[in-house]
Amino acid sequence: MNAFTQNRRAVMLSAVAGASTMFIPSLGGCGNANAQAAPELRGNTGHYRFRVGEISATVLSDGVIGGPPRVYASNAPEAELHQVLRQAFLSSDHMTLNLNTLLIETSGRRVLIEAGAGKTMGPNGGHIFDNLAAIGLGPGDIDTIVISHTHPDHVGNLRTAGGGKAFPRATVFVPKADWDFFVRTDPDLSYMPVPQEFRIRFAANIKNSLEPVMNDVELYEAGVEIVPGLTTIAASGHTPGMATFLVHSGSDQLLLTADLAYHPVVNVDKPWLPGPDRDQETALASRKRIFDRAAADRITVLGFHFPFPGLGHMLKTDNGYAWVPANWQF
Repeated sequence: MNAFTQNRRAVMLSAVAGASTMFIPSLGGCGNANAQAAPELRGNTGHYRFRVGEISATVLSDGVIGGPPRVYASNAPEAELHQVLRQAFLSSDHMTLNLNTLLIETSGRRVLIEAGAGKTMGPNGGHIFDNLAAIGLGPGDIDTIVISHTHPDHVGNLRTAGGGKAFPRATVFVPKADWDFFVRTDPDLSYMPVPQEFRIRFAANIKNSLEPVMNDVELYEAGVEIVPGLTTIAASGHTPGMATFLVHSGSDQLLLTADLAYHPVVNVDKPWLPGPDRDQETALASRKRIFDRAAADRITVLGFHFPFPGLGHMLKTDNGYAWVPANWQF
């Protein structure tokens, strides 16, 4: 064995020994008696940091919701829907949807885009508060909350379990047309492809979630800039007043598509229509207009319900669009 081989072998053995010291836990009675037990693993990371120019941005997961795939692909042929889901390794019985809220820090303000579902649409929401804590913040640190539309999965966390304001300092911005339709009246939800009991609960959850901010909510018309670097874009159809959002700083842009699409497999890679769209023709026109812009300008996109962290790009294809997830940033 020559000197080079001996040295190389010694380095490798040292590395293995070092790795063993770092990663192999002590077993009963062996090793350091004062060694600390490994912390319990409670789940995967629910926050994801990145930048849009000079704007600091963090995706904060509120958890997941979901339902039968047919709800989110209302006009899909049954056999083709099952085939597409199988090819994508997705369940044909239940489609999981993420809840990707976005925190941006701009002009000295912390702005939360979408409030998340809380427990209004099942037991697996309401994690935004834990994920805020994980980045060293609490509800009282949020200055502004901007809502794309007033469905429960976007406003559910505005109300505490005791009925108070969950974000005590935040000004909440809501589309005026949605407020008029869902809050000031008893909305007709017969268009939604769900049982009547679900519709009743859905409508009640909207009013209950927004009740704590009734007296100080700010109503907006899509097209305005809420804060410097955050512009609203009209995207009606899913609801009367739904908006999407453009976060911009210098030459960098991020387009938040709200509920233009629920899952990229059935609403982007396939052009099937979401059943919860109140006006499917108008929603389709909004989807095409905004997806075309994202594809043509190569803008990074954040899908509210897309697999966490929901970031990627729209690629224009001969048949429509394809979803290309963004590379992970450390």
